[in-house]
Amino acid sequence: MKITDVIMYEIKPRWIFARVLTDEGIEGWGEMISGTKTETVMAGAKELAQRIIGRNPFEIERIWQELHRSFFRGGPINGTIISGLEMALWDIKGKAFGVPVYELLGGAARDRIRVYSWIGGDRPSDVASQAKDRLERGFSAVKMNATEELHYIDSYKKVQAVVDRVSSIRDACGDDIEIGIDFHGRVHKPMAKVLAKAVEPFHPMFLEEVVLPENWEAFDQIAREVAVPLSTGERLYSRWEFKRLFQQGCVDIIQPDVAMCGGILETRKICAMAEAYDMAAAPHAPYGPIALAATLQVDACTPNVFIQEQSFGIHYNQGFDLLDFIKNKEIFQFENGYLALPGKPGLGLEMDVDKIERIAAEGLKWSNPSWKNYDGTIAEW
Repeated sequence: MKITDVIMYEIKPRWIFARVLTDEGIEGWGEMISGTKTETVMAGAKELAQRIIGRNPFEIERIWQELHRSFFRGGPINGTIISGLEMALWDIKGKAFGVPVYELLGGAARDRIRVYSWIGGDRPSDVASQAKDRLERGFSAVKMNATEELHYIDSYKKVQAVVDRVSSIRDACGDDIEIGIDFHGRVHKPMAKVLAKAVEPFHPMFLEEVVLPENWEAFDQIAREVAVPLSTGERLYSRWEFKRLFQQGCVDIIQPDVAMCGGILETRKICAMAEAYDMAAAPHAPYGPIALAATLQVDACTPNVFIQEQSFGIHYNQGFDLLDFIKNKEIFQFENGYLALPGKPGLGLEMDVDKIERIAAEGLKWSNPSWKNYDGTIAEW
């Protein structure tokens, strides 16, 4: 079998799909992250795709090594391109052998996959009623953004607003629901300490990205301040960037993104490294259906994954949602806050190619929000 072509699609609201064709008629699908550089990712993907035309799609590790090990390596652009192409190769291989991808990675390590639901939006609000709604729909865990923008040093009024929001969830749902609180890298170290301590009494499931990953040294100080699991990893590419977290030993939960960190096998390797350090995994997956399907393959065979993010109804999905581009919509059927293990070959998706091509023809203009502090300085989103 040989790869004959790679077709790229820009898909609203903020996704990039890759379709890898072969001379035997089996095709694989992958997904890349547009971020704020859609055209850059598209151009880079088309360039790297030329290096895999004519290759054996089963040689996933060899192709990955060749694409990754350039003189200048890493970074979000290369990371997401390699990730998207890699998951498409696994889709092809699984379909060729007639099994889900996880069967080629050691087989199932669990019976089902627990998931959580997003609430609150970018500038979090109305979290109590949304948490109660998710609880009534069977979810046992939610995640919310902690706060809007915070300056290096900011007012306790904003901290109290976060406390009030988290408290409102506890008032509405008691301890029947777990709460992941995402600082989203918006909080600088001085305020991260204050905010983490302030929400600790509400027993969060985890505190995510309490500081940006480049400020990794602050994890140590914050871990000493609070008895709440810390999580991070969505912006890191490859196991080499996770290595420092493992050595530091302060983060409790890693969150690799299959569409960023290097793909399915790289995510599995990162989670295996974390397991050796007695760390949990909760993969990052707020994007489209292909990325989620690929992530579920990792979840199925990875014992230290304890919960999975999913983006149905997330505040970014304006105009389209995950089910809009797949035909077998039952693959993402939640039951009491769980998903069944994937059962179909490859990634398990039946893509609606006609609709994908139609929407791709409209183009994609997506940019992450750009925020400023009260004094006009740049704020982290």
